[in-house]
Amino acid sequence: MKKYILISLLFTLVISSFQIYQEYDIDLLRNQYSSTDYKKWPKPELDSSQLVNFKDIGHLEKVIYPENNLYSDEKKELGKTLFFDPRLSASGQIACASCHDSEIGWGDGRRASYGHNRQLGRRNSMTILNVAFAEKLFWDGRTNSLEEQVSFPISDTLEMNFQINLAVGVISRINGYKPLFEKAYGNFEVTEDKIRKAIATYERSIISEKSKFDLFISGKSKVYSDQEVLGLHLFRTKARCINCHNTGYFSDNKFHNTGLTYYGRKFQDLGRYEVTGKKEDIGKFKTSSLREVSRTEPYMHNGLFPHLEGIVNLYNAGMPQPKRKADQLKDSLFPKTSPILKKLNLSPKEKDALVSFIKSLQSRKKREDPPKIPN
Repeated sequence: MKKYILISLLFTLVISSFQIYQEYDIDLLRNQYSSTDYKKWPKPELDSSQLVNFKDIGHLEKVIYPENNLYSDEKKELGKTLFFDPRLSASGQIACASCHDSEIGWGDGRRASYGHNRQLGRRNSMTILNVAFAEKLFWDGRTNSLEEQVSFPISDTLEMNFQINLAVGVISRINGYKPLFEKAYGNFEVTEDKIRKAIATYERSIISEKSKFDLFISGKSKVYSDQEVLGLHLFRTKARCINCHNTGYFSDNKFHNTGLTYYGRKFQDLGRYEVTGKKEDIGKFKTSSLREVSRTEPYMHNGLFPHLEGIVNLYNAGMPQPKRKADQLKDSLFPKTSPILKKLNLSPKEKDALVSFIKSLQSRKKREDPPKIPN
């Protein structure tokens, strides 16, 4: 009897897998997506609001360094040293690298980071992998450049609890930094501007290597399994991921309300509204890049979701769509989930394929050796 039941279950699984792949011509999709000709790709399923300036997924572009902060090896090396130096914090114990660890996807693997005096931060620490392609920084987009971004964690009382002008004084008194500044800038003088630019230069250099996805769309058609091919196709069509996760960066660099404001409850966070004060920005957060995302758990701005599979289930359900209670009918701040988000009706096999594709955006893991900190 048990043997019969086992055989029946195996037969059901085989038929189920066969049916899902009968719905799609995997061989055709494989040839289209690995052809190196984007014109042969199936048309993406885009919301009308996302048509303007849409750019499809693909390879990462070449990093462009700003005219007022051009790249040099010496500046990068100085920036790396400062990035790992805990003396930029009030306690002398917390460095930028404390929350951005190369061994765990350049985040810290926590729901929210511990900072000054072991205080728990409010939001998940975003990875800095490929941050050179971010047009605005932080979940709420409060800064427009990496140079500007540098001082925020230094001055945040929950993070490093220092001031960058005070950090200038500390670094100026360390003799071991003098040759690093001279090589980077031609003189020994330590300034706030130089610290900002050096750290920003280092952060821009932290770029993913080629992923399986990059190899596949470059013509290496056999590197993808049938499941990954299907996942790529679903990503651009039925699953609607392409609406927000597009370009080679796999982010539209825009802000959307995904229904996770937790309005009126623990973990409430109104996102970009706290920066702009505009009601249309209530509950909006920056679209994070999906490159390397399988290495950067936990997920979302609050870090409350530990697994990719759980995130896919949420999106498949259309994300939370909060309903007003009687006492909230006139509440002008009540958040509204983005209309881009809809129920997807993905089957279990389709959800598995989508997760498989997203995991293929991971590149070879590379550990960053810390520099010698100057005395």
